Amino acid sequence: MVQAFVNLSEHVNRVLNVVKAKYGLKDKSQAIEAIVTEYEEDILEPELRPEYIKKAKRIMKQKPIHVGSIANLRKRYE
Repeated sequence: MVQAFVNLSEHVNRVLNVVKAKYGLKDKSQAIEAIVTEYEEDILEPELRPEYIKKAKRIMKQKPIHVGSIANLRKRYE
């Protein structure tokens, strides 16, 4: 486990206390872990995740569909 000393503003400190109370956590380090875990996927860029790379490679192997113009696209999918 890594230990770190951090400086927090009063507002951030209050938010951590609310998170700690809401989830019944023992300390602020658990609150920080909960916040990071919850927002990890939103914050990290999708290209950094291995499943995104697999999905992108699969999509790139597909044959493209030529539709020509917006009108043709609308006809095709209406």
